Formats: sequence, structure tokens, C-alpha cells
Amino acid sequence: MTGSAHVTEEQARAVAEESREADWDKPSFAKELFLGRLTLDLVHPFPRPTPDEDARTEEFLTKLRNLCRTMDGGVIERDAKIPDDYVAGLTDLGCFGMKINPEYGGLGLSQVAYNRALTLVASVHPSIGALLSAHQSIGVPEPLALAGTDEQKREFLPRCAKGAISAFLLTEPDVGSDPARLASTATPIDDGDAYELDGVKLWTTNGVVAELLVVMARVPRSDGHRGGISAFVVEADAPGITVERRNSFMGLKGIENGVTRMYKVRVPARNLIGREGDGLKIALTTLNAGRLAIPAMCAGAGKWSLKIAREWSSVRVQWGRPVGEHAAVASKISFIAATTYALESVVELSGQMCDEKRNDIRIEAALAKLWCSEMACIIADELVQIRGGRGYETAQSLAARGERAVPTEQLVRDLRINRIFEGSSEIMRLLVAREAVDAHLKAAGDLADPKASVEAKAKAAAKASGFYAKWLPKLVTGKGQLPKSYAEFGALAAHLRYVERSSRKLARSTFYGMARWQAGLEKRQNFLGRIVDIGAELFAMAACCVRAERQRADGHPGADDAFVLADTFCDQARIRVEALFDGLWTNTDDADVALTHGVLEGRYTWLENGVLDQSEGTGPWISDWAPGPSSDENLARRFGLTQNPA
Repeated sequence: MTGSAHVTEEQARAVAEESREADWDKPSFAKELFLGRLTLDLVHPFPRPTPDEDARTEEFLTKLRNLCRTMDGGVIERDAKIPDDYVAGLTDLGCFGMKINPEYGGLGLSQVAYNRALTLVASVHPSIGALLSAHQSIGVPEPLALAGTDEQKREFLPRCAKGAISAFLLTEPDVGSDPARLASTATPIDDGDAYELDGVKLWTTNGVVAELLVVMARVPRSDGHRGGISAFVVEADAPGITVERRNSFMGLKGIENGVTRMYKVRVPARNLIGREGDGLKIALTTLNAGRLAIPAMCAGAGKWSLKIAREWSSVRVQWGRPVGEHAAVASKISFIAATTYALESVVELSGQMCDEKRNDIRIEAALAKLWCSEMACIIADELVQIRGGRGYETAQSLAARGERAVPTEQLVRDLRINRIFEGSSEIMRLLVAREAVDAHLKAAGDLADPKASVEAKAKAAAKASGFYAKWLPKLVTGKGQLPKSYAEFGALAAHLRYVERSSRKLARSTFYGMARWQAGLEKRQNFLGRIVDIGAELFAMAACCVRAERQRADGHPGADDAFVLADTFCDQARIRVEALFDGLWTNTDDADVALTHGVLEGRYTWLENGVLDQSEGTGPWISDWAPGPSSDENLARRFGLTQNPA
């Protein structure tokens, strides 16, 4: 075997479908939104932690804030690594066990507290946020909390809480968002007492410094083994594991991300998480909460951007006035302020819903990751524009000539990965779209199956007609058309009426797409993407409205200002929503596909004339690999140590 085996499109879809959580045992605000129902009671009043939990959170954040003040993000940016003493300080404070149950030596903090902690540490340098979140959101602690045995929890969680850093190994040189191509293997040995791991993993965040790994590998199907992609806890210093590279990137200079080779690595069978074949399902379930880490850090980026924009735009004078008083700049500051309020509202609401465990938040978490990562990048770009030439200049260069060292260009570089991390925006849209149309697929059945027979499609049509006969009439009218609906929200009531009306319009649009393309709908990725983007904007609008009303009800000193922020955000979001609705039916999607086919066929190579490609001849597009021992030096290291203890 060399690299990834060939997998058909149908096989890839089957693996993805098998890994889904198929049932909805709890309500979902976002799912209902896509079905045309604004179930405000699921999020209103805006959920909040208990006073005791709030006090615990603030006590921890105060200690963390004091620690962070001793750290210099510029050092991380300069040296491309997080200093050992920074990690030691985080360890002493319990940061590597924030979400781990106190029974296993952790702090047992809430998702909300965890999110706020990531917001804070990422404002020093996002590489610190990546270190902590990769360890706790997708590393060993979360999968074990969800699917680990009592023995596994007792063995590994106390180590994780004390600072044994963990990493998650899924991606391979030829495997990204399509796990059906996974080529790493875990072969049962010793009469089933152990597995032997072989493979190469790429982009292993924390992999260079980790002591524990969560490894995804394919178990061959055999007698007594159901096989399939499975998850294992693996000791990083086990014989046969080699960190062959530490990768470097345009941003996140301190991230410990590498290439890890496994050759005949023996893993005890007791280290299998869950059952064979459950690896991807465990990973996806882990990400239901794990994906909230990125939105939390994006919210922090928005907060910092607002502070810099406010301070800079007040002192920079052009044409006789501070630049913030010029309308062209004012619109950018307004966008940053309103969107930052929305970012924090989405993160807080999703985190509180996660903690309450009353709702299924798989769509909310995915929407939060998608929307927050996209909007944060726009905020950063607008901040560069507000800062002008100084926004493009590095902090080091600014400081060298005596000016304030504001790392605006670094913010752009650091945020960009969030639209790729843990599922690219394009994949996230497809993931959410699959969940959003779940009710339709269950109702339509074989109508959405391109291989179904005519007879099967006829039966499915009869079944679907019963569902739609009851559902469609409910999309005609609703509270959004009643002038006094949601009156308790005061000035924001009109926005909630808009959300309700748009939710029904969104559901009708999805139905029209199903009716028009049927089984071909899955190929209409841009249509589905716009459907999801509309849902994301409506979710953010609702989050802002219910949060502002909660602040008013609580007598928050900034309640009036919160209403202004929410009102302005909703006005801005409406414009985006209307453009997305228009784009559902008026677009260049077909022309884009046709043109792209021509590009890929080489019809437009003449357009590439006149430039040189310096990358030609430097290597293949995707590195090839084959099982076998490593011939490279092991670059694994531990914080506080000068060499790999293995």
C-alpha cells in the first residue's frame, strides 16, 4: 500500500453518512430555524450560569488574566515557539484540565468558562489558544469524556490535567475532509490483545510536543473484528513513532504542528476508544462542543480589533478631523463593533446551551464555527484598512521606528486558518446543510436517491406528499407578520419578526430546491451554502436580540448600548440575508461550473502566459508515503526539556 486507496464518491458519502448522529433526541433551535420555526423558548430567556458557577469562572479568569499579563505575544511571534515558562505557568494554574472532571484532577469548569479562557489567552497569542484547545477540544480529554471507559479515564485524564499535552491525528498527506480515504491501519495482533499501527499523519496540531495522541486508523474487518475507522489513545513516545517535521505556516507561528510517522507501533487493545468502527462518530461528536473553541478566539479577535480601531481612529487626524469621524471609516468601525457583539452573543449562547445539555447543539456549534471564522476575517481586513499603511506594517517594524507595536497584519495571518481548521467553511456548509435537510430526506426517501428505481421513487413521492401536506401550510403565515409580536423585546421586536418570516422563507426555499433538483440537490453546493449562510445570519440575529433583552432584564449597566449594538447588527445582517436570498435563484453557478470545466481541461492555459512559476520542480503536489520505518531524526520534544525523553 502506498498512500490512500482509491475511494469512489458513493463510498465516501457512505462513510460520512455512517458517521453522522442520525437521531435527534433533544430539540435544536437551529434545526427548527431551517424548518421554518422560530422556537424562541429554546434560547429565551438567554441562558446563563448559576451565581456559583459565575463566581468560579471569574475567580479562575482573574488568575489567568494576571498570568497572561506576564506573557509577551511578540516573543512567541519572534521565536516561533511558546516559551517553556509560559507553558509551566498555564500548567500550574490547571489550564490543561479546565474541562476535566475534578474526579480526575481537573478544574471541571463549564464550556462558557473554557470559551472565555480561550478568548483571553488567544489575545496574548493565538498559538496559546491552539495549544490549549487542541489538547482539550479534540485531544484526549474530550473523546474520553464522551466515550472512554472508566479505566481509560482513570489512566489518562489525571495526566492530561497535570499538563501531559495531547494531540489529535486524523489528517494524512492525501486525506483531508474525506476520511473514507484514510490509509493508516491498526491491525489486531497478539490474539486481539493489541493493535499494530502503521501510517503517516499530517498537520498534527500539538503533535510535536504531545505526550498522548488520539490516533484515527482503519482496522481491517476479520473474524471477531467489525473493523472500520477507529480511535486509539497512543503514547507519543511509543517505539515506532517519529515526528519527522515541524511545519511552519503563514500565521500561528508558535503552533507545534508536524508530520508523524507510525511504524509497527504496538497499542494495547484497552486503549481503543469506544468500539471498532466508531472513530469518526466519536470525532464528530467530540466536535459538537470542540468547535466552539474557534468562535471563542474569533470573538476575542473582534474585541481587540474594536479597541484598536477606537483608539487609533480617535488620534489619527486627516482633513481636519479624526479619521473615525469620516463616514467611510465610521461604517467600518460600526461593522466591527456590531459584529463583535454578535460574535460574543453567538459564542455565549452556544456555550450556555452546551452546558445546559437541554438542546442538541450540533448545528449551532457548526454554525458558530462557520460564521464566526468568516466574520472575524472580515473584521481583521477592515482593521488593516482603518490603520492604513501601519496596518500592513509589522509590529516589530512599528516599534523599531518608535511607534506603538500593533500587530494588525499578524491578526489577518493568524485568523485565516480558522476558515480551514476543524472543517473548512465549504465542508461546514455541506455538513450543516445535511443536517438542515434531514427532515426532507427522511420524508422524501428514495426521491433523493439517484440510484432509486422508478417504482421506489413513486412510493417515496406518496410518502413525501403526506409530510409536505402538513408542513407547507405552516410556512405561509406566522408571528413575524403580526405587528405586535415579540413586543417584550421593544425596539428589537421588528428584527425577531424578520427572523421568523425569513425562517419560513428559508424553509420554503429549501423545499423549492428539493422539488427542482431532487437527487441532484447534493450537487448544488452553492445553493446549499447560501441556505446555510442565511441560517447562520438568522441564528446570530436571534442570539443578539435575546442577549440584549437579558442584559436589559438583568439591569446590566450597558443594556441600552447593547440594544444599539444588536439593532445595528441586525440591520447589517438583513442586508446580507436579502442578498443571499436573491443569490439562491439569481447567480452564475452554472456558468461558473462550465468555465471551471474548461479551466481544468486546459482550454485557458494561454491566459497564464507571461509569468513564471517558481514552485515548478520543487516537489509533488501531494507527498507520497509508504509504510515503513522512519529515516528522519525524531523532532519530538517536551516543554521544559532540551530533547525528546524517548
